[in-house]
Amino acid sequence: MISPVLLALATAASCEELAKLALPYTTIDKAETVASGMFQKLDKLPSFCRVAGSIKPSSESDIRFEVWMPSSGWNGKFQGIGNGGYAGTIGYGGLAGAIKQGYASASTDTGHPASSGIDASWALAHPEKTVDFGHRAIHETAVKGKAIATAFYGSAPKRSYFNACSNGGRQALMEAQRYPEDYDGIVAGAPANYWTHLMTSAMWSMKATLTEQADYIPESKLKAIQAAMLAACDGADQVQDGVIESPASCKPNLEALQCQGADSDSCLTVPQLAALKKIYSGPMDSRGRNVFPGISPGGEAEPGGWGGWISGAEREKSAMFGFGTQFFKNMVYSDPGWDFRKFEVDRDMKAADTKLAPILNSTNPDLRPFLKRGGKLILYHGWCDAAIPAQNTIDYYASVVKKLGAKTAGSAVRLFMAPGVQHCGGGLGPNLFGQAGPTGGDAGADVDAALERWVEQGVAPEQIIATRRSGGMVQRTRPLCAYPRLAHYKGAGSTDDAANFECR
Repeated sequence: MISPVLLALATAASCEELAKLALPYTTIDKAETVASGMFQKLDKLPSFCRVAGSIKPSSESDIRFEVWMPSSGWNGKFQGIGNGGYAGTIGYGGLAGAIKQGYASASTDTGHPASSGIDASWALAHPEKTVDFGHRAIHETAVKGKAIATAFYGSAPKRSYFNACSNGGRQALMEAQRYPEDYDGIVAGAPANYWTHLMTSAMWSMKATLTEQADYIPESKLKAIQAAMLAACDGADQVQDGVIESPASCKPNLEALQCQGADSDSCLTVPQLAALKKIYSGPMDSRGRNVFPGISPGGEAEPGGWGGWISGAEREKSAMFGFGTQFFKNMVYSDPGWDFRKFEVDRDMKAADTKLAPILNSTNPDLRPFLKRGGKLILYHGWCDAAIPAQNTIDYYASVVKKLGAKTAGSAVRLFMAPGVQHCGGGLGPNLFGQAGPTGGDAGADVDAALERWVEQGVAPEQIIATRRSGGMVQRTRPLCAYPRLAHYKGAGSTDDAANFECR
């Protein structure tokens, strides 16, 4: 929140004068006007004011941030940029996209540099850096970013928005829950908001597939698994299109995948079948209770699917192996030698929850402070997400409805499930619906534009038209329906045309 004092003193300043701007525990290292053209390998940028610096709210903190502001044509709005994985970098692509559409925008590395988004070694024995990553950095960047924009333009942003996916979706919900005054409208895509249980799920799947040599499901077998899932469930919506419309209702006979003779890529051995069942079920505690959803069927073999996230190019090389082991080694136990083979759901999930749930999890369903000031929230999730189970987002949405009541929740929260879509995008289904940030698109087919129309004009989105392209050409369109409604074929016309479907 921008302080009243700062607002009272605000007068338009030149970009270079912002180097002298005094903000709490903040150092501005650079304030420069960047000419239109190319910057950081990003082309066709308008001229903008670039401010870079560091925020240090604790003795361990070094929250690097940048604020980019169009030199002219500011639309009066502020756009926050989120982070994927364990963060560690400034989101230059997101900043560039925002200023091209006239927004002032800010991004942060969340308090640490990292060699990759799967690297959490920076957290080892650095609890304050974990707090920065968990919630403090994204909030401080919003506050300082809006203050800098106010000083540059001489007036505060009239609206502020945040749109991010994955860990960025977790950040988005953290903002709505913990810092409700930071943003007026928020898009939370595939949110990793139940972080401690998501990492528990990662270790559950890795232990299932890697404990013994025979357990491992190689990438070469994923086509057979996906084919079996589609054969069992694709036609349930009366449309054969290579996409399962409602994977939650898909109940395939997994036993049919078991090899009846020699092992081959067209079948699973008994140990592999047991591992597959555990991935679909999700982690169970010692009493047989599900503590997190399993992965939904239907997109196992597609690019962006299980190959990179679960199987990996070889044993212990998958993204989820990296995420899970990095979490328990560096954040939970501060032990680089921690062995995933000793993982136990009850013990290790409890340790993670006790130490880190208040810092990393954004699962609070009570959004009343955010709603009270007129905030609007849109959630979305691809049903074929192999990184974060899609059912988790449905569960969070259901918790909000239960807490607030259907009427109150319906006035400010929408959920859109995207059939056939992988993690944040990609997949066989219509996978383009404006989820990458502001593009100036049509509110009927762009989730970001739909959010802004909802905040500024009071028009709640009931469907978003998603598009799949191939070779630059539109291949298929389909409505994404406000949950719990589904897209139903009307019975006539092309099944690749959204006009021939209705939400009900």
